[in-house]
Amino acid sequence: MSVTPANGAIGSQTAEQHGAQKNIFPDAQRGDSPRANDPRETRPARQNNQPRRDKRDVHGWVVLDKPIGMTSTHAVAIVKRLFQAKRAGHAGTLDPLASGGLPIALGEATKTVPYVMDGRKRYRFMVAWGEERDTDDTEGRVTHASAARPTPEAIRELLPRFTGLIEQVPPRYSAIKVQGERAYDLARDGEHVELAPRPVEIHHLSLVNQPDKNLAMFEAECGKGTYVRALARDIGRILNCYGHICGLRRTLAGPFGEKDMIPLEQLEALCDRAASGEGSLADALLPVETALDDIPALAVTRADAARLHRGQAVLLRGRDAPNSSGTVYVTVAGRLLALAEIGNGELIPKRVFNLTGLTASSGRNERI
Repeated sequence: MSVTPANGAIGSQTAEQHGAQKNIFPDAQRGDSPRANDPRETRPARQNNQPRRDKRDVHGWVVLDKPIGMTSTHAVAIVKRLFQAKRAGHAGTLDPLASGGLPIALGEATKTVPYVMDGRKRYRFMVAWGEERDTDDTEGRVTHASAARPTPEAIRELLPRFTGLIEQVPPRYSAIKVQGERAYDLARDGEHVELAPRPVEIHHLSLVNQPDKNLAMFEAECGKGTYVRALARDIGRILNCYGHICGLRRTLAGPFGEKDMIPLEQLEALCDRAASGEGSLADALLPVETALDDIPALAVTRADAARLHRGQAVLLRGRDAPNSSGTVYVTVAGRLLALAEIGNGELIPKRVFNLTGLTASSGRNERI
């Protein structure tokens, strides 16, 4: 899902009146250091007499509990630097003022990013009633205002209309391309952006609580392409009270939940201990195949593994041959080898993994 979240702040009548930068979720964090808040500051300046650190092969997932105030791109840069990794990427953007799970793929795990992107996402989000803003969050300009406030009963009665397969118009400030340009770039330049509605699927949507008449907290589990900001905007419009996101935390991204998240401070401390020989960076990694939890696994012999590694198909025969078709992830001696397709009695490799280097350790769950 390409959710472009809003911020993790709180607000109602105005951002200033209700402390727009206050973190509404007790388990969310703020990047208070200059490195966390300045997206340009991805690493300290290297002195001329300091040797450049060599990059290395690192393979696995780090599920960063991204703090408020940090871009997803900056978060990837920090994790990549901490691991001295050659390759890194994330599986679903979180805006700077959102917190929560940001899955970061290192090395060969980048080949499995689409499987996380296509998975379900879960969010807790706060809506401030009374104002609609052009960004659909607290950072935007007020475009509509209302003195009306919804009752809990009115909200709950409405929610079934936003559950299941629905049509949703993405926010004007989104990464969707319009004639080759990002919608948010056109909007920032003052151009009128008209985005067409798109089908999205919302599996679950509930009202969690209402701290006061100006605010309501929701939980949503949704599919790829859903915009939580647009959800808050549309609910406010139908309730005739207007609304915008004033807090957002991602609690699930594909197979990765809150139990998998590691705060940045904890990750940095682990890296410091590893540098001094007191631990291993492998303890912070989840295996590459964690992203493939919904895909069947198929074990092969070493001889067949050698063929697959060369990009050659393998004939499936004998009573133990699978009679199904579709995508599987292939293992040899318990180690991930490839993503492959079963069809016409053959196993055809599509993506081969080369897991030479640093990978997840068996004790990574005891990192805390």
